Amino acid sequence: MKRLWLTSMSRDEKAVKDILANLKKYGLEASGHFWKDNLEKMEWIAPREEIISNDTAIWAIFLTGDCLNRDSTRYGLSLLTITVRAKRGLDFPIIFLKDKNFLMPEEIPTPLRGIDVLDITSPTVFAKLVAMFHRSPAKNTSELDYKVDVYGNQQIGQWFEVGPGTNFQWEGAIFGVSNGEITFHAVGKKGRLPERAILNYPIKDMKLALGEEEFISWAVQNPIGPDDSYFVQVKGYPSSIVFGPFSQNDETELFYLQLK
Repeated sequence: MKRLWLTSMSRDEKAVKDILANLKKYGLEASGHFWKDNLEKMEWIAPREEIISNDTAIWAIFLTGDCLNRDSTRYGLSLLTITVRAKRGLDFPIIFLKDKNFLMPEEIPTPLRGIDVLDITSPTVFAKLVAMFHRSPAKNTSELDYKVDVYGNQQIGQWFEVGPGTNFQWEGAIFGVSNGEITFHAVGKKGRLPERAILNYPIKDMKLALGEEEFISWAVQNPIGPDDSYFVQVKGYPSSIVFGPFSQNDETELFYLQLK
């Protein structure tokens, strides 16, 4: 049965129960969890399988207070949003539900931009959610020039996956972090970490500057098509990442994601 998945940044159980009760009153099935703000244990990834399940029609995120002003929350929620978009597509509906105490920061991380915001106190909010819920499933016709995903648990660590979009080919790949450390890299088929990889002319610890931000970057010159990816293991919690095609002979355009 289709459902709405609710991620609550608030620990107010009564407020969450009221939301779930109202959703049920409007005929919407709902499940969810309370956000756990623990980057060391990679708690951000815990609800991933539930959210990317085909049973989930909408992902709603309940916001309160200054929750999006905390770097740890911004980072974890950015990574979860990246992997949900990678698996469910850009057209999958993600909604911010804000209460009267929520304070929107002046700037939010790149993966969170463009998410629609609904006021939970509005008399029409649940009617809007019902309309979205019964809308035809997203066909995911929107595409980017690149693909990006992220994996992680305490055993394998934190891995980013990047590569070209459907109609593109890269001669090589580069990935850089600001305020983090790259510890390993590999090339393989998209969608799963490779067990082994042969790297063509790998490069480590290149310095790149983007405005006032400095990135430490690694690169390879393996050809990477739409069915391939560049996988990078990252230690720490970078404030931003850059990535894209790499060639020592040509200038290239890199993609930038702010994560905090």
